[in-house]
Amino acid sequence: MSSFPVSLGKAVILAAMLSLLAGCGINNIPTMDEQVKATWSQVENQYQRRADLVPNLVETVKGYAAQERETLTAVVEARAKVGSMQVDQSVIDDPQKLQQFEQAQAQLGSALQRLLVVVERYPDLKSNQNFLALQSQLEGTENRIAVARRDYIQAVERYNTEIRTFPGRIWHGILYSDLEIREVYKATSEGADKAPEVKF
Repeated sequence: MSSFPVSLGKAVILAAMLSLLAGCGINNIPTMDEQVKATWSQVENQYQRRADLVPNLVETVKGYAAQERETLTAVVEARAKVGSMQVDQSVIDDPQKLQQFEQAQAQLGSALQRLLVVVERYPDLKSNQNFLALQSQLEGTENRIAVARRDYIQAVERYNTEIRTFPGRIWHGILYSDLEIREVYKATSEGADKAPEVKF
């Protein structure tokens, strides 16, 4: 009869300890790690959207500006390079792979900017409804990419802060030592820290 209250007491103490552990952030690190992965997937999603728009944009411009072969080729080659890269979740765990991926995306973005400069020389193309729709979609996609990258940076910041501060640092050392500090996203375009020169 006396063992029942002792067992009940142990159960109550165990339940109290588990609720304290849950309240102390024991699940924060894996939760934040998953948020980092999810936000990176959104970055990839927006890059894919841009890559899907490129062939239609190139074909539309080609009809009007066939002599701009060099610029069109640069866009097609940059898109092909992006498309040939093997991208999976391991990219965000490897700073070198992440940098290579971002450099390929930056090359595509740069080639697209040159293409849009070329378009300025063709008034008929600028008024073409297909081109206007594609240009609008591309501009929207570039904005979505910027937002997705910002969200990824914030998710990485929250994750890294959790690992490096109390009590997350303790949980990291005890339970999640296999999860490492993540690299924060960096601009990889050459001269991205300088304002572009606009010449007319």
